[in-house]
Amino acid sequence: MYNILIIDDERAIRRALREILELEDYEVYEATDGKDALDKIRQQVFDLIFCDIKMPKMDGLEFLTKSKEISSAPVVMISGHGTIETAVESLKIGAVDYIEKPLDLNKILSVVKEQLGKAKTEIPLPKPVKRAKVAPLPSSTLIIGESVAVKSMIAMIDRVAPTDAKVLITGENGTGKELVAKMLFEKSLRSKNPFVELNCAAIPNELIESELFGHEKGSFTSAVAKQKGKFQLADSGTLFLDEIGDMSMNTQSKVLQAIQEKKILPVGSEKEIEVDVRILSATNKNLREEINAGRFREDLYHRINVIEIKVPSLGERREDIPLLVEHFLEQISQEAKKEKPKIEKTAMKYLQEFEYTGNIRQLRNIVERLSILCDQTISLTDVKSYL
Repeated sequence: MYNILIIDDERAIRRALREILELEDYEVYEATDGKDALDKIRQQVFDLIFCDIKMPKMDGLEFLTKSKEISSAPVVMISGHGTIETAVESLKIGAVDYIEKPLDLNKILSVVKEQLGKAKTEIPLPKPVKRAKVAPLPSSTLIIGESVAVKSMIAMIDRVAPTDAKVLITGENGTGKELVAKMLFEKSLRSKNPFVELNCAAIPNELIESELFGHEKGSFTSAVAKQKGKFQLADSGTLFLDEIGDMSMNTQSKVLQAIQEKKILPVGSEKEIEVDVRILSATNKNLREEINAGRFREDLYHRINVIEIKVPSLGERREDIPLLVEHFLEQISQEAKKEKPKIEKTAMKYLQEFEYTGNIRQLRNIVERLSILCDQTISLTDVKSYL
């Protein structure tokens, strides 16, 4: 059993790495900063260390320097704010590798196996644990891509997340707006508090007010018990209103009032309840057009749209398609407990040039279909046959 230490002040990153590595049967330990990590390596031997660069109390470069006096464990530096100069400096000090955030699953596992293989070649690497279902990873690890569009979006998320600003997430269906909302939450100061979602398009108009604000027992026919609404459940945390463009005008006015006054009135109650909620919203509609058509309130639009983050369509980030395909093949193979198939270059090129009306959601469905219907190698003929 190999011991791996993760040093990062972001809980979401530590959790993501832990879940990835524990699926591979490694023993994982955590530290929140350089000082905490130095204490741990004095008390225990580690086979590999992942260390963030930007941390409070003691940053990653200082830890890297001091750790060499105590431990011979290889150190892999990780950073979402690094520069080429920082990477070069860390390698000069003694880091064995440097990985940029958002972290890539395949890159992480490749580095782990390479470094542990060098360290203890006489001991075989652990075999992947077969699980019926891959543990869900935080959204920061699921927004996969190296394109300018994705990097720009992630930079905006990093800048906005620590604030309490209301964010409107726009983009076509299937682009991953929910992942952006979860990434904003995980990088926020409210990340230890509730994250509550409501799909406004999935709730009938006659029930949405109860879902949002709660209700008293007997306030309507099916109200057999008192129930808290999403605003109250999200108190001190984050409320994500997905498909807000489908909300009725009547409900919009009540949501606007709740946001302005920071109070809600449950259905059938006469007593208002104070709530402290950060609002994230998403829509695939053009809300400006909806306002002009009289279907969306302009005052609510300005309330929820302090910051707008547009999620690029797959057509705007075609260079990310190979990364996404490999990620989905890995994920689907683990779920099915089978060996990951290879894909020919011509097949990958065809997938990269294909027009996706359903964006990433459609791409994943295609990859899953190919994974099920093809043998160990996915050819161009296979892709053309099963698209």
